Amino acid sequence: MEIAKYFSPVKAGNNYQPYMWGTHIKSFADKNFPNLDGVKVAIIGVGEERNAGDNAGCAAAPDKVREGFYNLAYIQGLKVADLGNLIIGHTVNDTYAALAFVCGELFDMNIIPVIIGGSQDLTYAAYRGYERLKQTVNIVCVDRKLDLGPDEDSINSGSYLNKIIQHEPNLLFNFSLVGYQTHFVAPAELDLVTKMYFDLHRLGQLQANLEEAEPIVRNADMLSIDVSAIRRSDAPGTFGSTPNGMYGEEMCQVFRYAGMSDKLTSVGIYEVNPHFDDRGQTVELAAQFIWYFLDGFANRKNDFPVPTEKDYVKYIVAIKAPDHELVFYKSLKTDRWWMEVPFRVSTKSKYERHHMVPCSYQDYLMACAEEMPDRWWQAYQKLN
Repeated sequence: MEIAKYFSPVKAGNNYQPYMWGTHIKSFADKNFPNLDGVKVAIIGVGEERNAGDNAGCAAAPDKVREGFYNLAYIQGLKVADLGNLIIGHTVNDTYAALAFVCGELFDMNIIPVIIGGSQDLTYAAYRGYERLKQTVNIVCVDRKLDLGPDEDSINSGSYLNKIIQHEPNLLFNFSLVGYQTHFVAPAELDLVTKMYFDLHRLGQLQANLEEAEPIVRNADMLSIDVSAIRRSDAPGTFGSTPNGMYGEEMCQVFRYAGMSDKLTSVGIYEVNPHFDDRGQTVELAAQFIWYFLDGFANRKNDFPVPTEKDYVKYIVAIKAPDHELVFYKSLKTDRWWMEVPFRVSTKSKYERHHMVPCSYQDYLMACAEEMPDRWWQAYQKLN
């Protein structure tokens, strides 16, 4: 298999109980690269930290997180492979190119890569992997800040978003920042992102109603996590940890939402740094992120996009100002909601996969109260 040459074998123990993932996972051990027939999810370690800034040491995370995951309970019926650690390139750009190629190859095989970094600038490399699919994508990033950076030409863990926005071909349809803390974000950056009709969700909004994160994540093709979004008491193992942030169990729920999404095709966990960790707490938490993602994946219901109306209840809500009819669909399988957003016929081939926007019951209630849901309006602006 061509991608085998990009990896070195895993470094993990072998004393696992029969119920543990370490007994069941198809891993790259010694010279035996795993057969990927029937595999749905592939774990990739990428110990690249040259653009990590102050978080040097995060290159050691993949092996530590992997070991923690191997000790967790196996989920029946799932075929998961561990491809090992990506061989780090002579330059950072070489690593980016290798990761983009591997992700593209896995996309072709309908395998979801779960990337254990390394630093979060690897999100840019995973994004480039979607060039193979020739489709626009949605990125959801859980982070305490907005990683635009002051220099448009440079890239590091704090500025990779600029590179994604500027990249050609332009693949980015929507970017959602989840769990950000206002005191870490420059007002000018917030204004810029808002003008681009991207989504911003503050930490307080998220924690007030975590279920509202589900449609945000359900709309993503990519999920990228900076562990500094989690409060220091729960995840001390990163240079960027702060007193406030998400709780560990909240992030596990976000990963379960991601696993349940039929649209999501790649996941990245970044900035875990064993050097700063307290008794492996952050490493163990990151391992649990993977477990909850797989638990969600095992419960996918294949109800997006809408295959036939017989599986849904359709609701039409008229809003007088502006003069629009809003069309909602409720899945009879899962009780999840979507909004249908109209778009120009000339853009059909490019944007058709984005006009069914995941939403919540609250969006439907807003429409019934003559209020235009923000999700509908932002999608409409980008589609038309």
